[in-house]
Amino acid sequence: MASNEEFNGNLKQKLEELFDASLKLTVPDVPGVEPKIKTAVGKKGDYQCDNVMSLWPRIKGKSTHIEDGLALGQAVVEKLPSSEMVESCSVAKPGFIDIALSTKWIAKSIENMLISGIDIWAPTLSVKRAVVDFSSPNIAKVMHVGHLRSTIIGDTIARMLEYSNVEVLRRNHVGDWGTQFGMLIEYLFEKFPDSDSAGDISIDDLQSGDPVYCKTWAKICETSRNECAKVYQRLKVELEEKGESFYKPYIANMIEELKGLVEEDKGARVIFTKGYKTPLMLVKSDGGFTYATTDLAALWYRLNEEKAEWIIYVTDDGQAKHFETFFKVARIAGWLPENDKTYPRVDHVKFGVVCGEDGKKFKTREANTVPLTDLLDEAKTRSKAALIKRAKEARDTKEWTPEELDKTAEAVGYGAAKYADLKNNRLTAYTFSYEKMLEDKGDTAVYLLYAHARISSIIRESGKDIDELKKTGKLALDHADERALGLHLLQFAETVKEACTELLPNVLCKYLYKLSEHFNKFYLNCRVNGSAEETSRLLLCEATAIVMRKCFHLLGITPVYKM
Repeated sequence: MASNEEFNGNLKQKLEELFDASLKLTVPDVPGVEPKIKTAVGKKGDYQCDNVMSLWPRIKGKSTHIEDGLALGQAVVEKLPSSEMVESCSVAKPGFIDIALSTKWIAKSIENMLISGIDIWAPTLSVKRAVVDFSSPNIAKVMHVGHLRSTIIGDTIARMLEYSNVEVLRRNHVGDWGTQFGMLIEYLFEKFPDSDSAGDISIDDLQSGDPVYCKTWAKICETSRNECAKVYQRLKVELEEKGESFYKPYIANMIEELKGLVEEDKGARVIFTKGYKTPLMLVKSDGGFTYATTDLAALWYRLNEEKAEWIIYVTDDGQAKHFETFFKVARIAGWLPENDKTYPRVDHVKFGVVCGEDGKKFKTREANTVPLTDLLDEAKTRSKAALIKRAKEARDTKEWTPEELDKTAEAVGYGAAKYADLKNNRLTAYTFSYEKMLEDKGDTAVYLLYAHARISSIIRESGKDIDELKKTGKLALDHADERALGLHLLQFAETVKEACTELLPNVLCKYLYKLSEHFNKFYLNCRVNGSAEETSRLLLCEATAIVMRKCFHLLGITPVYKM
């Protein structure tokens, strides 16, 4: 990289740019060759370029000066643009290109982040505006543990996109309309003992705007909304509600736009799609609308009114078939491109269930669904008890103030609950365990928060002004463990980009855990305070703490500075 070229924090992307230029010079007659860069598994380099194995068969016999894959690899290396980030490249049979980064350049890049802030490492995505549809509880029902997954997975995806400079419309598509409301209102009015007929009558009255029914409906929604807001406040999750009722005025025009696809079937209005036996129902035989009707109206609104380029739905995998069908209809209607990776784009971020330690769906002893507030209360209570016990066992003379203890117990307890979920691949079910999630060893939030608190303590005990050191100090990565930690710090941006594009929060969790492991190894083998390298190592500690805090932020976890 030329000295006047700005580094955007994404190592992998920068290497792809360098090798793209080289490949175009080496094989100019072969179109569409995209660099294949990945982190190196062995110790020969930091990264590896894997293009040669697939490229060699395409040019074999067509070039007079390249004899085999090894020679092709060497030709790619020779035409690599000059770059201060690359220390050296070596080629191994049958053509693997191992890339060793410059240690001085790694140190210089970290110094730049310390001065300019971690936002310079934010990844760049091709999308500018996205809708993330998550949480979405039903009005008049208590939020339960099942809502935790959608809420925190959706929040993390939104945070990662926002960090990547994407404008995110956080949408809470609550279930605030439908037959269940007619049933509930009539139950409250105690007029119709027959719930089926009550529902039909009340929905007609609601849809016609009857003031008595609408007033009751609005009161139910307000009460539920206030209770949900308390949970979101505890989780530090921000959402804008646009429930099913919001899209009601758009349904008629949306159906009219789809009239060329709509067919009559047993009195209902449906859309048949190739490959699906069951059609998508727009209007029921009694004239009522369906879940799919509202979802299509919402999609139309998000594409045409909100101008969203990427619409992400975060729900359990039990709704996979519904989303497949309604996405298919949107493509047939021409609302979405046939290529599902082309913008405007939709994705269903599906996830598995939360299981108890018996392997079954997580419930109370009475076989009831666990209210989310109860789960959070229990996590905080257990966290507080563990903090008090740990302080006594360590004979910590620095007692917690009641306020410190309460805030730390909340941060650790809620963080533990979030991380225990997010660290798993969302596609699978996971087992919820208070004991395991609050362990202070292994891949847990407690372990990670403790690592951050330790770094904060090291910096405090040095007595140095860390902000002043950022301006005047220099970073050197002479020890192998210093370099390994420094390299991992620089891989932050590409990790966030991968987690964003694949919609997998566990990718970021894996990075964070590995970061704490790298730091612990560095701290074990490299004395910080009082050493000849104190200034440099304090800067490395500060850089690690900054990246950890950004990871915590993206995961919705509050960092702690004392444990």
